[in-house]
Amino acid sequence: MREAFVNTLIEAAERDPKIYLLTADLGFTVFERFQSQFPNRFINVGVAEANLIGCASGLAREGFIPVVYSIANFVALRPFEQIRNDVCFPALPVKIVGVGAGLAYGHAGFTHHATEDIALMRSMPNMTILCPSGPMETAKCTEAILKQPGPAYLRLSKKGEADLVKDFANFGIGKATIMRKGNDAVLFACGIMLDNVLKCAELLSKSHHIEATVVNMHTVQPIDRHTIFELGRQIKRMVTVEEHGMTGGLGSAISEVLSERGDLAVCLMRCGIEDKFDAITGDRNYLLEKSHLMPDQLADRTLQFLGQTYSSKL
Repeated sequence: MREAFVNTLIEAAERDPKIYLLTADLGFTVFERFQSQFPNRFINVGVAEANLIGCASGLAREGFIPVVYSIANFVALRPFEQIRNDVCFPALPVKIVGVGAGLAYGHAGFTHHATEDIALMRSMPNMTILCPSGPMETAKCTEAILKQPGPAYLRLSKKGEADLVKDFANFGIGKATIMRKGNDAVLFACGIMLDNVLKCAELLSKSHHIEATVVNMHTVQPIDRHTIFELGRQIKRMVTVEEHGMTGGLGSAISEVLSERGDLAVCLMRCGIEDKFDAITGDRNYLLEKSHLMPDQLADRTLQFLGQTYSSKL
């Protein structure tokens, strides 16, 4: 994902001299090519995330398109007041890129886990939030945020992600992508959890003959209300899956949308990371397993959920 992001950014910077890249002492082995090609448009502010956002907002006020980059929790949590006051309030075109989303930096401990970043960014008016699932989608999302006029948050993992989305004919900010169709349940996913959700759907189909629609919610804000409503009219059992805390993320966004419609009698199960601080360290998959977010665990949870709701009078 990181390479797809920076390669796309370089291509855009070659066409548009207004694009700047700012970092808070990160991006080594990633940004050398950008720095070499555009030395006057690369700024390393050091370990000073508030200054990072302040510099970016100043550049944006002068007509430039600043892209800021850091580890997701550092770029979302530490300078949150600056994002609120200096970026979102004036709706400046500052593009915030958080790498290592969710539990990607698992071995570094909870201080490096980005499990509240979507909730914070969702609380900000004018903020667009994109969570791509793989390198190709990262490239499309990067192109999209550079073209849209206001603030944006691009939530990335690190590296090694699969390219799950192949067709981008209908890609756009705020437009969900249906990856698989079925009538028994709807599984919503964002970011790299799409891989686990697709595998979960395969397990449900092969082992239990349960066919689920899988929806890639690459845009968490603005959420695709139309797709949620349309699916809610047809399928009454929905599951959200995210590598984020249970509060304020994708599950919260979809439950808020559903709750506004009194004519959609939908049962919803939210799957995410429990809202608690945990001192356990380990690689990403180990921590996902602790949170019951691996494909087989998601399949078991979905089966239990469907078993409870199949007998309900919806």
